[in-house]
Parts: sequence; C-alpha cells; structure tokens
Amino acid sequence: MIRDDQSDLIYKTTKEKYDAIVDDIEASRKKGQPVLTGTISIENSEKISRLLKKRGLRHSVLNAKHHEDEAQIVAQAGAKNAITIATNMAGRGTDIVLGGNAEKLMENEGIDPLDKERWDKRLAELIKECEENKKEVLASGGLRIIGSERHESRRIDNQLRGRSGRQGDPGESRFYISLEDDLMRIFGSDRIATVMDKLGMQAGEPIEHKMVSRAIENAQKKVEGHNYDIRKHLLEYDDVMNKQREVIYSQRGEILEGANLREEVIDMARLLAEDIVYEHCPEKAHPEDWNLDSLKELLPARLGLQVSVDEGKNLTIGEEKLSFDLMLHEDVIEAVSKEVEAAYKRQEEIVGDPERLRGFERYIMLNVLDSMWKDHLLHMDHLKEGVGFRGYAQKNPLNEYKREGHQMFQDMINRFKDEVASVCFKVKVEAGADEPLEQERREQKVIEHRGEAELPEQTTVRRTTPKVGRNDPCPCGSGKKYKKCHGK
Repeated sequence: MIRDDQSDLIYKTTKEKYDAIVDDIEASRKKGQPVLTGTISIENSEKISRLLKKRGLRHSVLNAKHHEDEAQIVAQAGAKNAITIATNMAGRGTDIVLGGNAEKLMENEGIDPLDKERWDKRLAELIKECEENKKEVLASGGLRIIGSERHESRRIDNQLRGRSGRQGDPGESRFYISLEDDLMRIFGSDRIATVMDKLGMQAGEPIEHKMVSRAIENAQKKVEGHNYDIRKHLLEYDDVMNKQREVIYSQRGEILEGANLREEVIDMARLLAEDIVYEHCPEKAHPEDWNLDSLKELLPARLGLQVSVDEGKNLTIGEEKLSFDLMLHEDVIEAVSKEVEAAYKRQEEIVGDPERLRGFERYIMLNVLDSMWKDHLLHMDHLKEGVGFRGYAQKNPLNEYKREGHQMFQDMINRFKDEVASVCFKVKVEAGADEPLEQERREQKVIEHRGEAELPEQTTVRRTTPKVGRNDPCPCGSGKKYKKCHGK
C-alpha cells in the first residue's frame, strides 16, 4: 500500500488540536502538497476555515451550504497547493485527480463548447498544466488526508483515508484527536490525561503511539457494537408492532371492502353475554351464590337483552324460563345465546333493510377500531420507553415488551369486541334512516362538488336529528358523556 497511514496524534484540548491541524496544513502548503481535511460536522469545518483565514491560507470549504459546487471543489482537491475542508460524507463519488482535473477546470473558462478550435486548444493547455502539477504533487507525497476527529464508525474514517493513495498514487493520512472529543470522553480520556500529566507533557505536545491508535479503534468497535445492538433491538421492537398492525389492517380492510359482518357481530355479543354470565353466575358455584340481580341489570344495560328475575329467583331470559330449583349454569348460557339471536332479529325487523343494518355495523366497527388502535399505539410507545428499566431487575426488556405488548393487544381486541357488540345491540337504527357510511360519502360528494360551474344548483345537507351536546349522555348507551365516547 503506497499511502502512509500515520499514527494518531492526541492532544489535551480541542484548541491545541486545531492549532496543530492548521500547522500541518500550512507545512503541507509550503511544499506544494494538496490537503483534504475531513470533519464530522459543518460547525467544525467552519471553525478550521476561520483559523486558516487568520493565517491568510486560501482554501475551499465543502459542506451542505455549497452542495452545487461539490463536484467542482472535490475534483480540484488534488491540485498543487490546494486546501480543501469537507465533512466526511461530502464529495463522495467524485475522483480526486492529483495535479487537478483539466475537464472540470474547462467549465470555468467561459469558452463555448461549440467553438471546437478554441475549446480543444485551451483543454490541451490545461491538461499539460495539470500533468506538470501532478509531478510536483507526487514529489511532495501525494494527497494528504487530515482527520480532525475520529468518527464513531471506523467505516467513515476509512472512507476518508481512502480518498488518498488511489490507483497507485502515493498519499498520506493522519488523524488529530483531543481528549475533549466525544469519542474520547466516552472511552477513558481521564486515564490518558493522567498519563500525560505524569509524563510532564507541555501544552501543545501530543501523544503519538500505535498502541493509542489501536485503543481508539477498539473504542470505535465498542460504539459500533452498541449502535448495532440498538438497531437490532429497534427492528425487533418494530416487528412486534408490525404483527399487530397486520391484524388490525386486515380487519379494517374487510370492513372497508363491505364485508357482511352479521355473524361476527352476533358472535361478539354472544361472547360478551357469556362473559357476564360466567362472572356473576360462576360454573362451579351453587345458584344460591349467584348474583342474579347483577345479571338482570347488566345483560339489558350492555346488550339490550330481555331478562327478569321474580321473587322466587326464577330467571326469565327472552322466552326461556328457568326454575331456580332446577337451574344449571349450562341452561343460563344456552338461554342467553338464544336471546342474543332473538335480539338481533328484533333489530333486523325494526330496520327492515338488512343492507342498511350491515352499513351501520361497518360504520360502528370502523370507528371503534380506529379509536382503540390509536390509544393502543400510544400505550405501546409508553411501554417501549419504560421497559428498558426492567433490565435492572434482571429481566430481558425485549421479552417483557413482547409479553406485555401481546397482553395489551389482546385486551384491546377484547374491549373492541365488547364495545362493538354493545353499541350494535343497544343503539336502535330507525327504519328508513340513512346508512351512516353511505350518508358520509354523499355529504363528502356534495362538499367536493360545491363551486363547480357545471352543476345547475348546489345541494344543501340538513341535519335530521337533534344535535347531541358535548356533555350530554352518548346516544350509544355507554353511560359516558358524548365528548368522552363517540364525540371524541
């Protein structure tokens, strides 16, 4: 390898480091050697630029502020006496030609390319000048790369070094580091500072040793490993959410495509009713211990089912009459299931048009799903932010996130089913009422067409039902205020 990769120079302070960088640049300039100084930020580029201006050294600065001149500046970075400052990522993809790039220089000559005779003559002159300059640049050691700071990633540093010593040309590279640099502060700058003090090193005097350079590279490896772990964990955390998102989007797709949700709504209602029965009439408990009063209140309140209990604790669910003395848990479950079917049929008879009821169900399901999914995403974000602390309890944060995230998702799905069942069974859809989704589409169409000249007249949409106040009870029968329920 022709490029001479020199050991890192480590200074105590940032000021000492920058002074040394400018000294190096000035020394290279005196012998005609081109210098490319790489920085990790625009701020550092401008800092070095100000120091060079104080010494009267002409130079070019390449950063995001001058992106339109990027190719031109980089192409001439190998010219004799050229001083270029660039952020490490800038100018990639453009070759640095030692001695200068004649073709790029022609762009600034102001000669019309159609004037072939003048164009060819001047290009030949510039090629000759660049070839002469290249000989001097080669004699001075080729392009010198100066790194003003070590990057967290060795790949970025190696890319900077790789700008020099290409295609068999000679080159040099060196990194300047201070104990105040971010990378050094993270990894042991205090120990190196103690060594420098013990050796009695004066201000501006650096440490130069291959062992120190290797130690810095080891620090970079640790940072790279840490960053890799972070990216890996982020992907694993995102994978949990992606699986949940697939389930939700699949459900939304079915709703939006107009799927018939009749059986799904009935199943949701049946499960909710059975859950209420299991909670208040436990399977293994004697009927004496059942809470029939709660059952009588909750089934009508949540699902609009017809339930009554007489003085002898005999239970009537729809058309089924269950004697207290002979009542079994299975009998209650079966009666509730039949009443769910009957209640749904009563709703269909009231509406008259099955398609109108299907549209209402899709409308309710979509609104409830979207509302709960938004809340779930917020809760998952909060979980991700706090789950890292589980590591202090010797628990794997990712496993905890997967476990709790899955439980939260299941809880959301269960709440979604209960809410949809409750709303669809309790809210009475009047015969002849507009299908909510269809009315919404028509209203949107009116809004879109308003103001179009080809329409002979505008259609006005008027409210046909009383406006619900924000603090009024929600019409869905949840018992919540409208602003806290469907008026969110």
